Amino acid sequence: MSLTTASPANENCIQHVHVLKSPPTGEQNSHYHHTTTSGFYTTDSGPLASTELPSSEPDVTPQDPAQSYHPFSPAVIAPLMPASVFGVLARLGLQALATYDGKSVFPLAFPQSLGCLIIGVALPLKDVINGYHGPLYTAITTGFCGSLTTFSGWQLDIFDSWINEGQFHRSGLRNVVDAFTKISFTFLISLASLSFGVHIGTALLPFIPRTGPLTSAMRRAITVLSIMIYLATFPTYFRLSASFRHQATAALLFSFPGTLTRYMLSILLNPRSKLLPVGTLVANELGTSLLALFHVLQGLPRTVSPNACSILQGLEDGYCGCLTTVSTFVAEMSALAIGKRWLYATISIVMGQVLMVLILGSTVWTGNVSAQVRCTFVDT
Repeated sequence: MSLTTASPANENCIQHVHVLKSPPTGEQNSHYHHTTTSGFYTTDSGPLASTELPSSEPDVTPQDPAQSYHPFSPAVIAPLMPASVFGVLARLGLQALATYDGKSVFPLAFPQSLGCLIIGVALPLKDVINGYHGPLYTAITTGFCGSLTTFSGWQLDIFDSWINEGQFHRSGLRNVVDAFTKISFTFLISLASLSFGVHIGTALLPFIPRTGPLTSAMRRAITVLSIMIYLATFPTYFRLSASFRHQATAALLFSFPGTLTRYMLSILLNPRSKLLPVGTLVANELGTSLLALFHVLQGLPRTVSPNACSILQGLEDGYCGCLTTVSTFVAEMSALAIGKRWLYATISIVMGQVLMVLILGSTVWTGNVSAQVRCTFVDT
């Protein structure tokens, strides 16, 4: 019985695939390079870097059972844990580094571009990484890059521009300009970073040795170590100063659950539609809705305890940030035909803003929630 594993760049659609010890040859090799290094110009709705064989073609290569993984096996799920944790840390760190007076670029642009760059580098190296340990590729693309980038945070950033959340002295027209700047700049920098990453990965490909797969002992060690890293976030939350909770430690607790939810939605929903990647779309819009809801709860007039406020911030940065992704969204968009590409982008952005208006905007404009006042965090 053949096992199913995931197609990482498309949030792991179920396909009958396996890890190859060497690149595909002949027709398969041609398809491999087409979907990785030239994925920006494909006309089908497949992933930018599908696993070795597309789902529409039979798997004609003999399978090595030792290198086959079920999409929900511990070997696949466990590496998503540290990847999510480090992805969130990188995102929060980059945003903190890029937040200062007189900044020229909004802070969220940096993690978005870096995540798209890294996933771009990983795409041409898919076969090499799979040759070592297939789940590592899923951890890099779905776990780290998906957690480093955030679609929900992007949508909140755009909405804040519409309503002038910072109360800057500017007209409504300038609010519109600022919002469209965040939309267009994020699209441009993400697409450019993805393309540049593919270029780097393609250039590195000939110089990376192809070795055999990891031993079973090393694979088990990776699984155990991955679980231990995530479990360490719990004592980190409780033992470190409470002032760190809203800054990072609360987000670490909810990072893996967010990534796992996105992964499962993609596994279950992406194969159901050939038009658009429904799984990623649902994950992004669900995360955007939850982020708006948590933002409302933080702004309620009734006092929210400092600990509850930190948990809400952790849910926003951790769960919603990892549940939604720009890197996979851009990679999937680039793999679609032109018409479907911009249909996918338009539906995603419009739905995201509609959800922000319905959930957050309605409470702000009725005066039930302040756009500027938030609950108080623990400072000591």
